[in-house]
Amino acid sequence: MNSKQKIDDAFDYAKRVGVNLIVGIPNHEDLPYLAQKVKEYDIRFGIHNHGPEDKLYPNATVIHNLIKDLDPRVGICFDMGHDTRDNQNAIADLGKYSKRIFDIHLKNVTSATKEGTTCELGRGIIDIPAFVKMLRKVKYTGSCSLEYEKDMKDPLAGIAESVGYFRGVCAAS
Repeated sequence: MNSKQKIDDAFDYAKRVGVNLIVGIPNHEDLPYLAQKVKEYDIRFGIHNHGPEDKLYPNATVIHNLIKDLDPRVGICFDMGHDTRDNQNAIADLGKYSKRIFDIHLKNVTSATKEGTTCELGRGIIDIPAFVKMLRKVKYTGSCSLEYEKDMKDPLAGIAESVGYFRGVCAAS
């Protein structure tokens, strides 16, 4: 979404297909225009954070600081793994920014560094039971999707393990 035309196209498409949330990565200078579009269409927009490699939106704090004075329909697609890889605390960030988090990419990572990689949900450094408790504490109602980027040639076992772990954590909490 590196132009106003691409933002226009995304909102036109979202309206045609009837979705109420767009996830994307707009340029900083286009954020005021984006805020106009969410008002015009009454469609929310979640900016996706992508970790330390992303110079625009590495973590939730950067996004929040850029959007906090914009229309509240401009929010965050919170990638908790990338947030953690940027040496942030995903649980604390969920608590701080929950009102502006519309979508969550649920995953775990091996370290809180640029070199951290995706791993099975129960095997990484993010405390998933604490994350689930925070989801409940803030009464999160948005989408929460497993994002598994390991073993891409044969991911089924890792996905199944992660889903089973998450279900177990939710049932036990």
